[in-house]
Amino acid sequence: MTQSPAMPRPAVDADAAPDNQQLRRSRWLVLALLVLALLLCGIGLGVGSQGLESVRTMLQDAVARQIVWDIRLPRTLGALLAGALLGLAGCVAQGLFRNPLADPYLLGSASGASLGVALAMMLSGSSSLVLPWLVHLGMTGVAFIGSVLAVLLTLTLARGVQGGLRLLLAGVIVGVVLGACKDVILLTHQDILQAMQSYELGSTGFIGWTACVIMALVLLLCLLAAWSLSRVLDGLALGEATARSLGLPLPAMQAALIGVLSLATAAAVAQTGLLAFVGLAAPHLVRSIVRVRHNRLVLLSALMGGVLLCAADLLARGLVAPQELPVGVLTALLGGGYLLWLMHRQRSRSPLGQGEG
Repeated sequence: MTQSPAMPRPAVDADAAPDNQQLRRSRWLVLALLVLALLLCGIGLGVGSQGLESVRTMLQDAVARQIVWDIRLPRTLGALLAGALLGLAGCVAQGLFRNPLADPYLLGSASGASLGVALAMMLSGSSSLVLPWLVHLGMTGVAFIGSVLAVLLTLTLARGVQGGLRLLLAGVIVGVVLGACKDVILLTHQDILQAMQSYELGSTGFIGWTACVIMALVLLLCLLAAWSLSRVLDGLALGEATARSLGLPLPAMQAALIGVLSLATAAAVAQTGLLAFVGLAAPHLVRSIVRVRHNRLVLLSALMGGVLLCAADLLARGLVAPQELPVGVLTALLGGGYLLWLMHRQRSRSPLGQGEG
């Protein structure tokens, strides 16, 4: 009796197990970041001018309860939202320009926002015709308009979104020129120096419920848009030629990604001022923990950015209480230190770093 040949077993995909492991790690990372965000929010309710206080004791007093509800809670939530916007913008910028050192401020949005705020402060004391418009828009609206106009100027100089290097150079030029214009205003109107310094150092102290609602809506819109365009970011990671081979309308989708990057950055900068390294460090931290595609990376980067800025804000409020450090200074110190350590570690691991010294 002849034995029937055994049916061939299906080949096992060598990449399936690592991919499944990364997906599981990404789910655990999402859960860990959400728990950490909730924990930071709880701590933020008790951090005030006297350091860490008991939230239960404060809620028993009407005045203290109002302080928690009107000041501390929106400030803590605002730090989470602003950090999430910058983390999302950093992830999109690094994927769009295929550069791990890409920053949300690359297209001149920060310089445009600073110039808009400086112009508003200058005109508020010298022009009665402009004052009603400034009162209606507020410094937030002016910063947002300045940021968007700066990005549009960058796109005009770059003649579209094609050619990443030309776009980056245009963004650097626009940032330098608009920064110089802002400096000229500060030199000729020194009465606004102190207010502008507070804005440029970055602060979450002026965030209210209205700002939280605005940032939450923008974050939801940008997350949905970035998630829907994540396939483009995955293709661009392999090169523009590969992205075109997928049959995607690349110029239109690149323009949409720039819109997401600009909107997220402008919304955060308008509410908190200039905060260094949050958008740059958040995607790096995520990639050092887990390797996933951009449909998950954008969400993880947003969560990481929110946790980073909220933690930095709590440190800025509590380290030298009753004084308060500008949170932008703290993010620059911590983020810059992390990137220096990362560069040192990569250099020591590279073959060149282990060779001739």
